[in-house]
Order: sequence, then C-alpha cells, then structure tokens
Amino acid sequence: MRLAAGGGWRQDSYVDGPIRAMAVATIFWGIVGFLIGVVVASQLAFPLLNLDLEWTTFGRLRPLHTSAVIFAFGGNALLCTSLYVVQRTCRARLFGGEEMGWFLFAGYQFFIVMAAVGYLLGVTQGKEYAEPEWYVDLWLVVVWVSYLVAFGGTILRRAEPHIYVANWFFLAFIITVALLHIGNNVALPLTIGHAKSYGVASGVQDAMIQWWYGHNAVGFFLTAGFLGIMYYFIPKQAERPVYSYRLSIVHFWSLIFLYIWAGPHHLHYTALPDWAQTLGMVFSIMLWMPSWGGMINGLMTLSGAWDKLRTDPGLRFSVAAVGFYAMATFEGPVMSVKAVNALSHYTDWTIGHVHSGALGWNGFITFGALYWLVPRLWGKTELWSKKLADWHFWIATLGIVLYITAMWVSGIMQGLMWRSYDAMGFLQYSFVETVAAMHPYYVIRMLGGVLYLSGALLMAYNLWRTVRTAPAALPASQPVAAE
Repeated sequence: MRLAAGGGWRQDSYVDGPIRAMAVATIFWGIVGFLIGVVVASQLAFPLLNLDLEWTTFGRLRPLHTSAVIFAFGGNALLCTSLYVVQRTCRARLFGGEEMGWFLFAGYQFFIVMAAVGYLLGVTQGKEYAEPEWYVDLWLVVVWVSYLVAFGGTILRRAEPHIYVANWFFLAFIITVALLHIGNNVALPLTIGHAKSYGVASGVQDAMIQWWYGHNAVGFFLTAGFLGIMYYFIPKQAERPVYSYRLSIVHFWSLIFLYIWAGPHHLHYTALPDWAQTLGMVFSIMLWMPSWGGMINGLMTLSGAWDKLRTDPGLRFSVAAVGFYAMATFEGPVMSVKAVNALSHYTDWTIGHVHSGALGWNGFITFGALYWLVPRLWGKTELWSKKLADWHFWIATLGIVLYITAMWVSGIMQGLMWRSYDAMGFLQYSFVETVAAMHPYYVIRMLGGVLYLSGALLMAYNLWRTVRTAPAALPASQPVAAE
C-alpha cells in the first residue's frame, strides 16, 4: 500500500475502476428491471399487452423482472458497495487487484445475460428466484467463489486489526448465498448437452429445499447484504458513529441464527409436516427482535444529525429505507402466523409485502448509497442537482405508497372473496369475478410502478450529469485522509 503525506492512505491505492463499472451496471439494470416490472404490471391490468407472443407473455417476463431487480440491480449494488467498503474499512487493496475486480464485473454481467436469454426462451427450472438452468448455475458458482476469495482475501490482508461490522454482514451474505445456491440447484441435465435439467430432490423434499433457499435468498441476499450497506453508508452520510456497536453484533448473530429456519412459513397448509410449518412460523416471529434491533441502531445513528435529512438527499433515502425495512420485517412475521396466512397466502397481499421490502428497503438503501458513492468514485465534490434528487425521493415514495396500498387492499379482498360462502355452502364468487374485482387495483399498481421508474430515470440523469459536469475534488494523486 502507498501512503500519503502525514500517514493517510492514498485514494488511488484502492481498486476502483471495476467498482465504478458496477455502479453504472447497478443503475442500468435497475432501470431495466423496473421497466419490465411496469410491463408485467400492465399485462395483468390489460392482458392484450401480452401481445400474443410466447416471448412477451407474463409467464416469460415475470421471472425476467424478478431476477433483473434482485440479481442484476441488487447483485451489482452489493458487489459495488461491498468491494468499496471492504477496501476502506480494512485499509487494504482488493485481493487479486484490478484483474479480479474486472473478472467479477464481467463474469457477473455474463451470468445475468445468460439467465435472461433462458427466461425469454422458456428454458428455466421453474423455481422461484432459482429459474436459471444448470449451465448458468455452474458459471455463477465460478463467479461467486471468486467473489468470496476476493472479499475474504482482502479481509485477511487487512492493515486494520478490527473487522468492521458491515464486513460481517457482507461475508455472511456471500458465504450463505453460495451454500443456498449449490444446495437448491443439484440437478442433472436431461441428456449430455441438453439445456433442460431435473432436480435430484422431488415432491415435498424439493419444495422444502426450494423455500429454504427462497426465503434465505431474501434473508441473506436482500437483507444481510443490504444491512452491510446500511452499517457503512448511514454513518458516513450522517457523519456519526454507529449508535451501538454492541447492538450491531447482537443484531448480526441473532439474525444469522434465526433467519435460516424461517423458510417453511411459505408452505403452510401443504404436504409439509405440520411440525416443520410450525417451526418456520415460530422462527419467523422471533425474527422481529433482531430486525427491529437493527432498525433502531440505524435510525439512532442519526442522533444529533437529524437536520442533515433536509440537506442530504442520499441520507433521506437511506433513512426512509430503514423505515421500510422495519415495516416489512413487522409484516412478514405477521403473515407467517397460520391464521393470518390462511387469508394472505397466494393473494396480492404477499405481492404488496414483497414490494414494500424490495422497493422501499432494497431500492431506497441502494439509491442512498449511489448518491453518496458516485461523486466520490468519480472525484466530484457534490451532486449535480440536489433538487432533482429530492424530486426522485418524493416521486418514488408516492409510487411505493400507491403500489403497496393497492396490493394490500386487493390481496385482502381477494382472500375474503375466495373464502366467502353463500347460505347453501357454495362458493359465493367465481374465480373470474375475483379477477374482475381486482382490476382497478392493478391499474393503481401500474401507476405506482411508472412513478418509481420515473424516479430512477431522474437519478440516472442526475448521476450522469454529476460525473460529466459537477466540480472536481482533489485529484486522486493528492493526499487523502484515511477512510
């Protein structure tokens, strides 16, 4: 490592070129994912928009949307932020250097493109969040193991003796996602060279393994990884230390232990043994404690710095994200209770719950990190337009509110109509009647998605202008204080 005058680390000692590329990919794939989401929401409201083509049907585009948002947008955000954070908090250059960084960037984009092509062609496993076929899965293992080597190697060569808590969350996310991915994708190709495969497990065992994977993809990819973002960027934006480092450690260990057991709550009232369903429900309810402990830690970090919410749009996104995290982690355990799940399961209430977390927590914490990170990665002193970032915040927030409230109302109404009987004991409503009743809420959801996409486009323009025209900070070769 190279030192600047006075003992501070030089900014150009870190590997930042691939991280800049990952930041651009995060923005690009976010817009792509949100756009496809608007398309599939429009198809539900107006089925003619399926265009009567097999490649553009809801069944093909819906997994394209979920994977684009979770793995392309979210995955690039996690790669970008984790590799930035681990270098600064360890005061060490990325293990493997520029070559490793560029391999991770290119390899992960290739995974995204291969998976997307498979979705459009109908070549998938048909598993939620695990649609890519075996050849895509194998390539992702290569990339992900390289990611673990790069991240873990940087920690091992650290100049800072302490491992900051954000790196704990990032490392848990990387290791657990690797185990989940391999465990859920043990499959055999139909024939040698054939794209189609069949999983080794079948029946209720396959379902149990799938939701062990599926819920923990939420728990570790969309929660633990993004908590790593929260624990680094909120203190940076607020210019305050973490409220309670002890609480952050308790948060980490309790979350890691409890989350892994919660998957069976997706399989209430199925062939899964009742004890396993109850186990998933109990651990889901217990997750309230670490989730809200982390939420309190994130919000209380702003003690003495709440005034910054008026002037720092990135911090405003981050704090709102923590609020949505609190709401989603309250609602999830409620929905895991069997009596509630009897109403909510298979309805749009679940869709509303998922999107309150995805749009509000994952989306907003990523936007907050990008607004802080992009000017620094490109050596700029400030955002091109804070006013445009403010517009992004309010437009996107309105979009989320429209989306989730429409789905809550639609989902509860849907569940009640499905279980409504007449005096003779027959179902009171046909399935088609329930679909017709949901139409206005589907239109509202579509409008909410349009607003959220519009906000992301404003962010992309603002960050592009920041890179192109915002005032430059000190050149990278000048001494910079240690992070």
